[in-house]
Amino acid sequence: MGENKRKRGRKPKNAKPEAQDFPPPTTATATSVAMVMDDVFSVSNVELMDPASTSKHHQNRRGRPKKLSKHVENPDKFPQLSPTRRGSRGVEKGEFTASVDVLPAAVVAERAQPEWPGIARVVPAMDAVVKVFCVHTEPNFSLPWQRKRQYSSSSSGFVIGGRRVLTNAHSVEHYTQVKLKKRGSDTKYLATVLAIGTECDIAMLTVDDDEFWVGVSPVEFGELPALQDAVTVVGYPIGGDTISVTSGVVSRIEILSYVHGSTELLGLQIDAAINSGNSGGPAFNDKGNCVGIAFQSLKHEDAENIGYVIPTPVILHFIQDYEKNGAYTGFPILGLEWQKMENPDLRKAMGMKQDQKGVRIRRIDPTGPESKVLKPADIILSFDGVDIANDGTVPFRHGERIGFSYLVSQKYTGDSATIKVLRNSETLSFTYQLSSYRRLIPAHSEGKAPSYYIIAGFVFSTVSVPYLRSEYGKDYEYEAPVKLLDKLLHSMPQSPDEQLVVVSQVLVADINIGYEDIVNTQVLAFNGKPVKNLKSLANMVESCDDEFLKFDLEYQQIVVLRTSTAKAATLDILATHCIPSAMSNDLKA
Repeated sequence: MGENKRKRGRKPKNAKPEAQDFPPPTTATATSVAMVMDDVFSVSNVELMDPASTSKHHQNRRGRPKKLSKHVENPDKFPQLSPTRRGSRGVEKGEFTASVDVLPAAVVAERAQPEWPGIARVVPAMDAVVKVFCVHTEPNFSLPWQRKRQYSSSSSGFVIGGRRVLTNAHSVEHYTQVKLKKRGSDTKYLATVLAIGTECDIAMLTVDDDEFWVGVSPVEFGELPALQDAVTVVGYPIGGDTISVTSGVVSRIEILSYVHGSTELLGLQIDAAINSGNSGGPAFNDKGNCVGIAFQSLKHEDAENIGYVIPTPVILHFIQDYEKNGAYTGFPILGLEWQKMENPDLRKAMGMKQDQKGVRIRRIDPTGPESKVLKPADIILSFDGVDIANDGTVPFRHGERIGFSYLVSQKYTGDSATIKVLRNSETLSFTYQLSSYRRLIPAHSEGKAPSYYIIAGFVFSTVSVPYLRSEYGKDYEYEAPVKLLDKLLHSMPQSPDEQLVVVSQVLVADINIGYEDIVNTQVLAFNGKPVKNLKSLANMVESCDDEFLKFDLEYQQIVVLRTSTAKAATLDILATHCIPSAMSNDLKA
């Protein structure tokens, strides 16, 4: 035939082969087009080309396999077509006519197998991704003798070895019932919660029904990815009922703040979309291995496409901790606060040599094991043989540094660690056992019901982050009293069983006239004795034989009640407010 003709559209411009819709059917052009196309990873249908046994004309490409023309007998000579145009459309050039059709998936699979003998088909990893249905019943921390109305949620999870399923801890927090549903199934299976890791925001589940595990292959874990590595997040987010796949790259690797756990651990930042419901879903690399668990995202008017993934080192730490101890024991944390030593005058005043680097200890938790070997003003030079820089970082990977708390989080509770310090210009080395850190105001209730004690309408309770959130909303960091926030951020417990006890509210009655406005005020002492925790306060009040009950509160306030009258009025107040008991069950033991 004569010159090339296009049936419709503008006259094509001279462009590179990869930019053309349909390149001329020459072998050279087909090769160049095929080589510029990127290998694309699809979690649902992965096809890998073996470069050693396949011609360079058969590179993996985007889009569906194209229908071959009846004039083409040898598929090896058929050119690769650009997938930028969809639908059925003919292109003529000489004796050649190619038709690009959108084919059903079954037809594509049937035709693709005999034509591509070098392909090694990978088992779809999406079959291991499940949808998690949970019914939650949260405690009411403002009215601790009852619970809130139950509610339901859905999230994601995935199957791992040993007939177990991983998801996020916040997905099953305060759970009443947990059910799992496999991809493509119409059956929900009851699940059992094996362990909940609050700090790392990971939970482990299992299903007793053998039918659930039929046809499911566990996910395999991959290594910690590098920057710009491709990741694919799979889960069941809002916007639909079926499985969803989003892709992106690793944008950042550093110590992150885990919102649910209120702690800092290693984390990945990615630019793939992570929405509500994605929590607990796996993040795959381009080899189909799991490199993390989606768990939170940054929602801010100045930020876009910022999602966070729990990396494999944290996941494996959680799994191995459970396998080693039969339960989750937590991540060890150094019970101290430190200061950077970047100022040269400060280093010289502390007696540091020119080649010495480290951080200065500000305060030490008196209940932690560090208090037995370390002292304030010590300079931490190294941890387990790894030198610490003046800014508190250690070498991580090539061209990367990370906070030295990463070294601590890699260990397990009860493990030994060696720490080298500079004290009075003398280098000392200590070995001690690591432990988890206990806060004066705990970040979580760990599934336990809140404690309370009631006398004469005064409701005494302990302060925790869930309590502050219940009293002042999600913006409790701005709305709560300054003194409570100061203790939340800076106070350390002086004994292992110390609690912050407050008068939560006063249930109005004749006996407490004039005290009605006392709300969330700390109790310092009872009848001259300091209040160490709620149980000690309840015991002192119940066993008191004095004429008066005297409570010393913050801001130099005092509450005085006649003992006999107060105890007699308590029963009527409990009946009025339908409260079953004057104290929680944990205080009765």
